[in-house]
Amino acid sequence: MSVDVACVGHAFLDITFEGLEALPAPGEERYAEDLHTTPGGAAITAVGLARLGLRTALVAPVGTDLAGELLRRELEAEGIVLAGPTVERTAVTVVLPVGGERAFATFERPVSLDPSVVAKLHPRAAIVSIDALGLVPEGAAAYAVLGDEAATRLAGRLPEGAGRAAAILTNRSEATRLTGESSPEGAALALAEHVATAVVTCGPDGAVAASGGELASAGAPRVEARDTTGAGDLFAAAYVWGDLAGLPLAERLRRAAVYAALSVRTVTGAAGASTFDELERALAELGPVVQEPTAKER
Repeated sequence: MSVDVACVGHAFLDITFEGLEALPAPGEERYAEDLHTTPGGAAITAVGLARLGLRTALVAPVGTDLAGELLRRELEAEGIVLAGPTVERTAVTVVLPVGGERAFATFERPVSLDPSVVAKLHPRAAIVSIDALGLVPEGAAAYAVLGDEAATRLAGRLPEGAGRAAAILTNRSEATRLTGESSPEGAALALAEHVATAVVTCGPDGAVAASGGELASAGAPRVEARDTTGAGDLFAAAYVWGDLAGLPLAERLRRAAVYAALSVRTVTGAAGASTFDELERALAELGPVVQEPTAKER
């Protein structure tokens, strides 16, 4: 078996309560307008890659319970190869979007992943957490993503072996905590001293990236946000897709920023993943929104 990209990490069944006016207080019950069950976590990135036309595998533990059955069904419908270990219980996240933000309640049990499972997929590239670069087989391009916990724990340093990543992708809050820099540009430049390319997403402000001492940036289209869940995961999917396609850094950023912005118009991360044709139509309508790279300024 051979795939373009292996998404390695943790997959969740996301249960999203749409249309809450506010979060319930202790002892209070509130009613949602709708309820959605969709793939979450690394599975959102996998869905984005598959809809962009890449052969995609998800290496993540999925249970034999009802949540696992639902998750498998959704992933198989997207043509995603599920290659992770089978466990008893599936990780589940309840997502409560309210007023452009969201709250979460999550159940997850830690599970170790086997590097040989990833190697058997012969991926061209793998997307992993910053701590799991050792799972990426030799010869595959490695893309490292962070999370809130990792950014806090690793503040001021990167783990050993981080330099093998083709790119590190992080959001503004994570990047500034990780580097101590006050701006996303400064954080990207600091991270790019250790990895080939550092990308910092800035939500509705787009993204910046640093590579070889140069900065690139891209704006994001203004959209009405219904649910921002998974926007970062889908940014990563579009960035990796663009990199594998050989696009220049600024164009990778542009496409990834637009792809992420399109996703927040829809409730749930997986449902917000556009197809290749949908992304191309959006890009044609928007026209160029990329700022040219600037010289290194610290």
